[in-house]
Amino acid sequence: MDFAQRTIDLARQNVADGGRPFATVIVKDGEILAESANKVAQTNDPTAHAEVLAIRDACVKLGTEHLAGTTIYVLAHPCPMCLGALYYCSPDEVVFLTTRDAYEPHYVDDRKYFELDTFYGEFAKDYTERRLPMRHQSHDGAVDVYRHWQELNGGERRVAGAPTAG
Repeated sequence: MDFAQRTIDLARQNVADGGRPFATVIVKDGEILAESANKVAQTNDPTAHAEVLAIRDACVKLGTEHLAGTTIYVLAHPCPMCLGALYYCSPDEVVFLTTRDAYEPHYVDDRKYFELDTFYGEFAKDYTERRLPMRHQSHDGAVDVYRHWQELNGGERRVAGAPTAG
């Protein structure tokens, strides 16, 4: 099966159905494990991006939060939210089929605090300098939740079984 073409076909059908032009296909052992189109327009859920939905489905099917051993096909270079989700689930590879520069003459999804052209720079700023108003409100009880988690996990700070860099 041509997984890139399947990704394009899902996105094209989603557009025909009134959705947005994005789709994701997750492949493991040469078979489609999970797939989804972007469902933001259909659900009014701004987190219902194709990558997030497909990752959720794949992880449920595998019974793990890790997607080692998979290749994830996405229609376009991932947005920052999806890029974070892709990093977090640890696939073997992500294949994107077009760039923002290539599709920008045809589709733009800028928001109040978010434009793709500037977001990565915005994200790198200290939280006090970002356009999105943020403030830190320190509370001792917040760290206690993490201490409790560590105690319940035998003193370990890391999630058991999570793929690590080294």
